Amino acid sequence: MADKPIRADKATAVAELTDQFRGAGATVLTEYRGLTVAQLTQLRRALGRETTYMVAKNTLAKRAATDAGIAGLDELFTGPTALTFVSGDVVEAAKGLRDFAKANPKLVIKGGVFEGRAISAAEVTKLADLESREVLLAKLAGAMKGNLSKAAALFQAPLAKTARLAAALQDKREQEQREKEGAEQA
Repeated sequence: MADKPIRADKATAVAELTDQFRGAGATVLTEYRGLTVAQLTQLRRALGRETTYMVAKNTLAKRAATDAGIAGLDELFTGPTALTFVSGDVVEAAKGLRDFAKANPKLVIKGGVFEGRAISAAEVTKLADLESREVLLAKLAGAMKGNLSKAAALFQAPLAKTARLAAALQDKREQEQREKEGAEQA
């Protein structure tokens, strides 16, 4: 297949798909058999601006994946296949696909590519189960702030302890001085 010459229009389509494969942070392959145009439009809107959902011929998509240096997808290019090219948050796109597939069982997630390697449909679902980048960053910031507060308290503790010790010593000296003056007067 890779050695057969292809027509100019198909070559252009393969080149565009190859660029999409190379430029995407992740690509998810789905089967869309039985979905209406309105449902596909709804899915595209749900995925957002940083994600491209497109239907492609399997032979052209397979060739583009090979040209992009991606292996392990050949068995996924069966039946009607749509490609989801994610250039933004991969977790959010995976969640969008998973949620849409739950509401519309005709959408089947076949698998995809993440960080240059092929992943299964189960791995796409695991990605969808992760918390978003913003949530993870907020948790990290909270943990760092908590640790900084603990460190500040730890560093302040010896100073506060020293100040309390000095105040106690001062009180003790003053009391001893008063007792001494009281003993002298008596």
